[in-house]
Amino acid sequence: MSLLWFLVVGLVAGWLAGMLVKGGGFGLIGDLVVGVIGAVFGGFLFSTFGVSSGGGLVGSLVVATVGAVVLLFIVRLVKRA
Repeated sequence: MSLLWFLVVGLVAGWLAGMLVKGGGFGLIGDLVVGVIGAVFGGFLFSTFGVSSGGGLVGSLVVATVGAVVLLFIVRLVKRA
């Protein structure tokens, strides 16, 4: 069941990141991939800087969204170059 929640949070985070970063999303599958990778990346960033998200669904969503936004920003920078 936790894998299902991880995918749902990843999908929502990918969609939110697509809305927050200039430009459209990558579609359902692309948003899911960006969200899941962003969740892992966000968890790494938050633990590196010693920031706690407070846990729970909202905390996980915040971490995943921040990671996905950073990931999208990097992808779009590389895509331009």
